[in-house]
Amino acid sequence: MPLALALLLAIPQSMAMPMQTTPCTGGPTALPAGMGGWAQAQPAKAAARGEAAPALTLGTGITATLLPMSKITFAIRPEKPGDSTSNGGIFAFVVPTAGRYRIALGAAAWIDVLRGTTPATSVAHGHGPACSTVRKMVDFDLQPGRYLLQVAGSDAASLRLMVSRLS
Repeated sequence: MPLALALLLAIPQSMAMPMQTTPCTGGPTALPAGMGGWAQAQPAKAAARGEAAPALTLGTGITATLLPMSKITFAIRPEKPGDSTSNGGIFAFVVPTAGRYRIALGAAAWIDVLRGTTPATSVAHGHGPACSTVRKMVDFDLQPGRYLLQVAGSDAASLRLMVSRLS
């Protein structure tokens, strides 16, 4: 028996990672503060270039129709662009006051937040609440101005997303 398998089998059950077997019951899970607009998502089409990016309204969710990655001209190449079957797109949003802003996604995808061609650095990231439709949340400390939100590497042709102000 290979050593790695022997060691794995030797882990006591009390130390093993528990598996999620409890189904979600009791209705929708409450979302974090500032995410009330997630449930009322409006349709929007992603742009292929930053100049044509549709403007997102802070605190309002959208269901974005994405484009094949081959049709998009990103301001900077995404760090994780996905493969030739992936989808993505570009959106814009305006930050009126300095603070922490959250990008929430309903499915797996890579995001970049850019001011011009300068990427913003995320300050926190994680999953949405258990049993919610939020898959991923990424926080950024942003200064006032116009930003591009680049989405890349989505397996799906549509994606729910939202930008909201936290503080």
